[in-house]
Amino acid sequence: MTFLLIYLLIFMSRFNVDPDIDSSISNSNEYTSYQHCPTKVPLNGMQYTDVDAESQNFLSDHQLGKKKYESPGSASFGMSVFNLGNAIMGSGILGLSYAMANTGIAMFVILLVAVAIFSLYSVHLLLKTANEGGSLVYEQLGYKAFGIPGKLAASCSITMQNFGAMASYLYIVKYELPIVIKAFLDSNDNSWYTNGDYLVLIVTMAIILPLSLLRNLGYLGYTSGFSLLCMVFFLIVVIYKKFQIPCPLPENFINITVNVSQPQVNTTDEECCKPKYFVFNSQTVYAVPILTFAFVCHPAILPMYEELKDRSRRKMQNVANVSFLGMFVMYLLAALFGYLTFNEAVEPELLHTYSKVYNFDVVLLIVRFAVLTAVTLTVPVVLFPIRTSVNQLLGASKDFSWPRHICITVALLVCVNILVIFVPTIRDIFGFIGASAAAMLIFILPSAFYIKLVKKESMKSVQKIGATLFLIVGFMVMICSMALIIADWIHNAASSGEHADGH
Repeated sequence: MTFLLIYLLIFMSRFNVDPDIDSSISNSNEYTSYQHCPTKVPLNGMQYTDVDAESQNFLSDHQLGKKKYESPGSASFGMSVFNLGNAIMGSGILGLSYAMANTGIAMFVILLVAVAIFSLYSVHLLLKTANEGGSLVYEQLGYKAFGIPGKLAASCSITMQNFGAMASYLYIVKYELPIVIKAFLDSNDNSWYTNGDYLVLIVTMAIILPLSLLRNLGYLGYTSGFSLLCMVFFLIVVIYKKFQIPCPLPENFINITVNVSQPQVNTTDEECCKPKYFVFNSQTVYAVPILTFAFVCHPAILPMYEELKDRSRRKMQNVANVSFLGMFVMYLLAALFGYLTFNEAVEPELLHTYSKVYNFDVVLLIVRFAVLTAVTLTVPVVLFPIRTSVNQLLGASKDFSWPRHICITVALLVCVNILVIFVPTIRDIFGFIGASAAAMLIFILPSAFYIKLVKKESMKSVQKIGATLFLIVGFMVMICSMALIIADWIHNAASSGEHADGH
């Protein structure tokens, strides 16, 4: 692990760029209405600066301040690192142990290093493109590069990523809230009030919908900091529990958590406690999408670049280097200790796996309650940019309209609830969004924007050749991952049909 960290630091140090001050970047009024915010929100929420009526009411008045670029950024290096860590960290950490179980430790580490390096290279391309393109808004870069299709590609990718993040948060509610309720009631009764589907609907109607309808959600910008602290606490508990849970696992744990699409294994055998370094099975195809889903933060890069005090590309790249290194360590530790605890029996959502061992555990109960609180409060924040995007796609007027505001909000929450109720596992959300929207935001769009907008470099230059290869890799990752995931869905559906006919 020390060797990996040294290698990653050496690679990151190669992103040396001139410490140019980006005074040339301006925010043209022609494009301001196309802004979106990223999936996770920095503590001060400053990236929500849309100028339409709804966007202006998202944050409290004192946070709107002056128009963009009329004053220099105010975020320090340390705060920017913390904010970007918030943007990277999300529900994806809960699926990493499952990815490791289906790739093996060595293969997972190789993939984790590769995705981290590719993500950093993508940040490098994005920052340089922002300088050359004269914009710090992802959608504006798409518009300047390819016109309306480029803007729509960026907008749809960000919207899909946010929608996937919102669905993954509600999946956590579906998985974890029944366990918390059963623990408080000290009962294993499978009544309606412990049914995850019903609970998702109740939480949505009682908490998420009222918060989402508010015109001022500025105070919720602080939930991302709380979410990061929850995940750090979760990581500590994962490491601690590794030394408490025995291996082999208890008898009543067997054949409940092992993935149904994998061959059943005898986890009472000591052989199952030996970690595997290379694994290939039908679930291996989800590893890369899960990792890309976990690392995507690129829509947040440019707004944070704007807010960085004494900003330069070198300083922002160093912010990204430190943030990605910190998340790399957290991801590796969470995946490794989660996998070593449960081995082949780990579930797509790691926290839920502990419920098969502990009926009631105070520490895990605290973790669950904290995570549930964080994700529930984060859903309205993530919903906001999707609603703004829908407003823009519908060609809504600048005047705020309560009927339109309510209808779009309700429609989005209905869609995400249907998805969470009928899609069988969070793995499918991680896989599909990771293979589509995350691949677009990390690989395809930054490299395509770079190739189109950075005019001073010829197509035969090393930089343009590297960006072109990166674009090709992005298309390969997206197409291959999507094809294999869809093939796995078809295979599982056919297997389920044969199993039903057999009965």
